[in-house]
Amino acid sequence: EHQKDLEVLEENKISLKRRCECVAEGSDARSRTLFNNIYTDLYIIEGQSEEVNTQHEVKKLEAASKIQNLHGSPIRCHDIFKALPDQYAAIRVVLTNGVAGVGKTFSVQKFTLDWAQGLENQDVSAVVLFSFRELNLIRDQQHSLLTLLHVFHPNLQKLPAEKLAVWKLLFIFDGLDESRPFLDFSNSRLVSDITQKSSINVLLINLIKGNLLPSALVWITSRPAAANQIPPSCPIQLGVGQHV
Repeated sequence: EHQKDLEVLEENKISLKRRCECVAEGSDARSRTLFNNIYTDLYIIEGQSEEVNTQHEVKKLEAASKIQNLHGSPIRCHDIFKALPDQYAAIRVVLTNGVAGVGKTFSVQKFTLDWAQGLENQDVSAVVLFSFRELNLIRDQQHSLLTLLHVFHPNLQKLPAEKLAVWKLLFIFDGLDESRPFLDFSNSRLVSDITQKSSINVLLINLIKGNLLPSALVWITSRPAAANQIPPSCPIQLGVGQHV
């Protein structure tokens, strides 16, 4: 049985490697290039600057290149769940907050590809990648966390439900600013069973709060205008600037 579980996890890696190793260039979706040939590291910093949230996003493009002067040492995208020297508690939820076009999705892709290739974060058993653009297509449906996994990552169907709490899972939700409707933390009902059905947003809120799979890691990316949907008490927030 253990060997079968390992085979399922390996299938997850192979599937994500295929998904992430190439990207389309320009307007021609048929024109593909290797992701690692065009990837540039981002300058990621800890914390949240007030001006990053309040300025108009066009102005932030200029501010992003100056962000290194506001905070400490940069953090590699692979290390966002690793505690900093002055932190003792493990980091479970991360919000990567940055302007349009700065490279949040590429950071997600780089993290996932390097994990799938066995290069980084091998303590993570499975990466479960969603985009809010995809989730919007089923926003009117009721799902449990288990059926949501099966819809977007059918290779994980073979993994017994009880194993989801045993393996170290990373859920990535890319593009919170595209979420419809917005997250409502104040009026969300409690969901703690991975087979319990609810709206997609309620599932996400309970994942963030740790009611669902409290051992799972959660990574959310967002433009600044939408990032305030998540109460500051929930995640460790990371600001994003352009690499210089």
